[in-house]
Amino acid sequence: MEVFNLHGDEWDRAEEREGWRSKDAWVGARLKSELIGGSMYELEPGDRLWPYHTHHANEEWLVVVCGRPTLRTQEGEQELVEGDVVCFRRGKEGYHQVSNRTDAPIRVLMLSTLLAPDIVEYPDSGKIGARSAAGERILLSRPGPVLDYWDGED
Repeated sequence: MEVFNLHGDEWDRAEEREGWRSKDAWVGARLKSELIGGSMYELEPGDRLWPYHTHHANEEWLVVVCGRPTLRTQEGEQELVEGDVVCFRRGKEGYHQVSNRTDAPIRVLMLSTLLAPDIVEYPDSGKIGARSAAGERILLSRPGPVLDYWDGED
């Protein structure tokens, strides 16, 4: 059996982009999970974790491990505390983003179903992303005009 400690200091990746600085540990992969994905993030003061978004195939849960993150949803913003758990449902009611408005790093654990393919919407930038059944990105773009089903078919 695999074990991962949420209070440890083992990281798989770091994001160094100004305004988005964070570290993440791929908990699900470390536990060799098959049906539930998990990543733990440590977010620096003043930064955001990802663009405001929603998934159309996957439900996500956020668990506050350490600190007081600010959660943005369609209902507005609210500060969370250690131990809080939030569910982001699939589709339009699941929009979310996490930021750190404190003066210390915060940690959150994100759990997710691993359904594929998936479509992700980013309303602030107008982008839509799509991933294949294998998890590969096949689209990250802004939508153009809606086409007729038979457009371009001869």
